[in-house]
Amino acid sequence: MKFDIYKKNGKKISTKVELNDKIFKVIPNEHCIYLAVKSELAAKRQGTSKSKTRAEVSGGGRKPYKQKGTGNARVGSTRNPARVHGGTAFGPKPRSYNIKINKKVRSLARRSALSLKLLNDSLKIVEDLNMDKIKTKDFTNTLDQLDLAGKKIVIMTTKVCKNLYLSSRNLEKINLVNSKSFSTYDLVNSNFLLIDKKSVEYLNEALV
Repeated sequence: MKFDIYKKNGKKISTKVELNDKIFKVIPNEHCIYLAVKSELAAKRQGTSKSKTRAEVSGGGRKPYKQKGTGNARVGSTRNPARVHGGTAFGPKPRSYNIKINKKVRSLARRSALSLKLLNDSLKIVEDLNMDKIKTKDFTNTLDQLDLAGKKIVIMTTKVCKNLYLSSRNLEKINLVNSKSFSTYDLVNSNFLLIDKKSVEYLNEALV
């Protein structure tokens, strides 16, 4: 299907870009999106939390007092998990939280997320998003002219422009991603997708 292209000043140009129906018009599979997002968020976890067991905490190995005659409960070690300063029973250990999903599921999830943006009218294609200088005010003016002010936006480009990155990094609701490495979560965690023409052409070929 053909889709309109805009300039940074908000004006529509005469030419249109072709959107591959296999990428932007698939029936969204919400379960695949769920699996992909779950996997991507799990991969961000460090998995470095650790507590000491009774074998690792400091303390004497000997019996703290005799078995009988004190009136207290019998104790074999000061490192017992039931005692203050004892080791932790069944505590956390370093581990990987990665969840493996199939390549086809991951691909379908990204295509489903892109199709949802188009279906919900939350997609706008811009001819070029590069900036000549580093100026956040110029970037926000561009968003105003594209009627995107105040929205939570993911901006997708084929090659991240340094000026664009530096001009947008202080804005809370802006997420700049590369079309070659974006994730399903990047798309789902936004209200609007602003994408340049080259990225569309790349996705038409890469995600088939």
